[in-house]
Amino acid sequence: MPDLSIANTGHPAGSWYAETADIPAFPTVEGEIETDIAIVGGGYTGLGAALELARQGIDCAVLEGGRIGSGASGRNGGQVHTGQRLDPETLEKMFGEDMARQFWTMAMDARAHLDALIRDQAVNCDFKPGLVHAWHKPRFEADDRAYADFVSSRYGYDKLSFLDKSQTATELGTDVYHGGLVDAGGGHLHPLKLALGMARAAQSRGANLYEDSRVLRYEGTSLTLTNGRRVKAKRLLICGNGYMEGLSEQIDARVMPINNFILVTAPLPDNTILPSDYAAADSRFVVNYWRRTPDNRLLFGGGENYTPWFPKDIKAFVRRNMLKVYPQLSDVEITHGWGGTLAITMTRAPFVRRLAPDVLVSAGYSGQGVVLAPYFGKLLARAVTGDSRDIDLLSRLPTPAFFGGRMLRWPALVAGLSYYALRDRL
Repeated sequence: MPDLSIANTGHPAGSWYAETADIPAFPTVEGEIETDIAIVGGGYTGLGAALELARQGIDCAVLEGGRIGSGASGRNGGQVHTGQRLDPETLEKMFGEDMARQFWTMAMDARAHLDALIRDQAVNCDFKPGLVHAWHKPRFEADDRAYADFVSSRYGYDKLSFLDKSQTATELGTDVYHGGLVDAGGGHLHPLKLALGMARAAQSRGANLYEDSRVLRYEGTSLTLTNGRRVKAKRLLICGNGYMEGLSEQIDARVMPINNFILVTAPLPDNTILPSDYAAADSRFVVNYWRRTPDNRLLFGGGENYTPWFPKDIKAFVRRNMLKVYPQLSDVEITHGWGGTLAITMTRAPFVRRLAPDVLVSAGYSGQGVVLAPYFGKLLARAVTGDSRDIDLLSRLPTPAFFGGRMLRWPALVAGLSYYALRDRL
């Protein structure tokens, strides 16, 4: 399988995020360097780890193959979700109530950590509260009502409310959905501004950040980069998510990169779409997700593929999905379009493990990295400096290997996901 990471280096030319963010330059590794802790990946996880290590006064180096924040952290839909990817009822069945509550508390801590990060580091990333989960089929109402009742009665989460079909049409500006669930604890933000704000904060506290410094392989805690460059470290954190194919067989077996795509329209003439400035995502397996930007554009994500190649015309690829939700936008100009690579696991739970005594990994956030990844980076930093309680707990989340090994897992994944995509239409 060709390497997906190569096609994703640098900020994409069609990105509205890159156009609207102040992007600093960071140095590249030259020759050979030494550091106490090497961090592979300059996205949310790696930057979260670097910020925590720098806060503790520990020498660390972030090694990013492209530009800092140019991977999924700077390309995603900017949606802020609450909870773990696996719901609490499922976790209770798997682990019992006590451990499920620990996972829930960790997810709520991650959500609070994001707010604190934005506030304490003065990260201007255009955060807005509120997220609607819209039902594209009536059957999804029962699932959401059961979830809301469960987390309210057993976990005290009281930020969920329901919309009927008419209310959903008003909040979303479309009548194609049958109702929805509003999470007042969710929201949306500018993901690249968040990543770059984290980078500046980490660098200002003494972390060393390097870009154009792609890691090819590691032995123990010694790393070989492109062009023969080397990094010698005492400990290693692997934080590349969907951009580290071939680095570790253990990771490759359990973390699968997939591509997702986004467009942005020209500024809209009014705010009839998302008048409350919520984010939205629907109940499809191949999810549509969208929000308004501060200058009243529609940012819409929809469609994915499982190959090393992006569609030739990303705008047209996503526009088909957008017009199914908003046919009234058929004459609106599409000004931006880009793709990126995220990572999933078989169970959609993150893959967090100690691969060796001095090597830890966190990856596979399966669409919830905006909240989880910065906090899990912080937890990695704590684990590598002696407090591994949270990482030990996370390592119990089930993330079995994909079927077929590294090469055959791709057709197996396509077959499986195609089945669920078909169910979206039934």
